[in-house]
Amino acid sequence: MTAKIIDGKAIAADIRAEVAKGAVALREKGIVPGLATVLVGDDPASHKYVSMKRKNCAEVGIESFHNELPATATQDEVLELVRRLGADDRVHGILVQLPLPKHINEEAVLNAVPLKKDVDGFHPLNIGALAMKGRAGDFIPCTPNGVIELLKRSGTEMSGASAVVLGRSNIVGMPVALLLVDNNATVTICHSRTKNTPELLRSADIIVAAIGRARFVKGEWIKPGATVIDVGTNVIDDATRKSGKRLVGDVDFDAAVEVAGAITPVPGGVGPMTIAMLLQNTLRSAAR
Repeated sequence: MTAKIIDGKAIAADIRAEVAKGAVALREKGIVPGLATVLVGDDPASHKYVSMKRKNCAEVGIESFHNELPATATQDEVLELVRRLGADDRVHGILVQLPLPKHINEEAVLNAVPLKKDVDGFHPLNIGALAMKGRAGDFIPCTPNGVIELLKRSGTEMSGASAVVLGRSNIVGMPVALLLVDNNATVTICHSRTKNTPELLRSADIIVAAIGRARFVKGEWIKPGATVIDVGTNVIDDATRKSGKRLVGDVDFDAAVEVAGAITPVPGGVGPMTIAMLLQNTLRSAAR
């Protein structure tokens, strides 16, 4: 069998269109949704990501306020900027681009973002709310929320399903596991100390791979017909490419596509969903 390809680009485009429609409705009421970005340092990847987010904002009618500080900025300077944006009524969401320079306390900066503007969903109270049955935070983290949206819009049944999440990071692994539980899946989390990962994967109806190891998940580890969501973004050497590099996921796609029932590609799967969910969160914040 050949798996159905879950097209993250197409699903993200649908969500952006929904956000654009909502932004028009708010503007008719005199409300202009606004997203502020905070970029500290000169990391090329971070600059690229922020530029992409600002471009997407412009396309859907969300005003963006870009704020950039040098890598030498002190923690107090970063905190002062975040607090100023928190008090600005034009700003409905604040995105602090990670990673921050090593001398900056990341947790302190994220905690300074007001809950009502935490559109990245990284505040400990928003993450913690995911672990409480019947409770919901102000915002759900964008990448985990994008994973769940891909499952829903691809027709994957989560209720009663056996799900395995590879990875236990605060940004993806743990939140997506909690969201799967909230959707009535039975969830197992695998990590570097798990002894029988292949065996556990073979029993999973849903696999979410988020460990940052290129093509770690082999085709023979996948249950026939399972849905595979690949969050990994790993750069490997490829002499056939002009750049000499290419992007692959945490799953051996070529082998997995012959076994799985549905699978996301890398690139073009989860990546576009992260920005789409960020825009959706910003619109929700402005609507409130």
